[in-house]
Amino acid sequence: MMAAGPGPGVRPTAAECGAICAGAGRSQRDMREWAEAYPGLFSAKPFDAALYSTLSLAMAFSGPWFTAEQLRMANKVSLWAFGLDWLVDYVAASRQEVEEIARRCADVASGAPPVPGDDLTRMLAGIRDELASSPAFPELGPVWLDELRRMLDGMLVEWRWKSDKTRPSFEEYLGNADNLGFSFVFAAHWIHVTGHGPVADVDRVREAGRAVQRVIRLLNDLGTYERDVAWGDLNALMLAGGRDGVERRLAGLVARSRELIAPLRAAQPELAGYMERQMDFCAGFYQVGDYWGTL
Repeated sequence: MMAAGPGPGVRPTAAECGAICAGAGRSQRDMREWAEAYPGLFSAKPFDAALYSTLSLAMAFSGPWFTAEQLRMANKVSLWAFGLDWLVDYVAASRQEVEEIARRCADVASGAPPVPGDDLTRMLAGIRDELASSPAFPELGPVWLDELRRMLDGMLVEWRWKSDKTRPSFEEYLGNADNLGFSFVFAAHWIHVTGHGPVADVDRVREAGRAVQRVIRLLNDLGTYERDVAWGDLNALMLAGGRDGVERRLAGLVARSRELIAPLRAAQPELAGYMERQMDFCAGFYQVGDYWGTL
């Protein structure tokens, strides 16, 4: 495993960028294979080549000290979460259908067999089984399940807001940041890269990850306002008095995230660095781009 990479503000050399992009290329090929293996989940037009490319680059640049194999689970679970988001937000036509999707996912993650003909739960069952083979799963498996339930609950809350044409307060919206899924994906990555022995700082790592998730929620909204308006999604800019209000709140959330990450550097340097670089990567990425393709 590589030593922890450069801190925030230090640019990697061209050679380091080349190595990072090579790892991302391997991950992108994995994503294309998963998409082909689960066509019922990833056949919609917004799942284009750029989505696979940018997702793999996000992981690779956030953890350049991790190998492509070590980032494999983060990539796979992130892609699965995009498929789930698509089904909940744009395919499901009723509250009952959304609740049924959430129920199936919670059951399969807890050990039930996948639903026949359902690529969403079939892929989730494969993820579950792969994570269960990791030495950290007995301790961190319950964390992963809890984060999945939080994400599913958050998606249900946001679906109801949109369906009922309810406009939440900014604080309510930010409090529902679990629907973004960063903490769920991070929990899977954490399990995958953790070896034998006791797992340290579980509560503090989770607290820092949730703070980073709130930051990424707002960064996403700042970068995707036009797409959210066109697709009928909620966005923080609709709730906080515009861009200036969101940016002011974001600055405080970023500072708090760095405060929570800092004490983790000694015992958890790779996880701490990964969380901070995910936050910083998104700050740059959402200035100019978006993961989703067009409808």
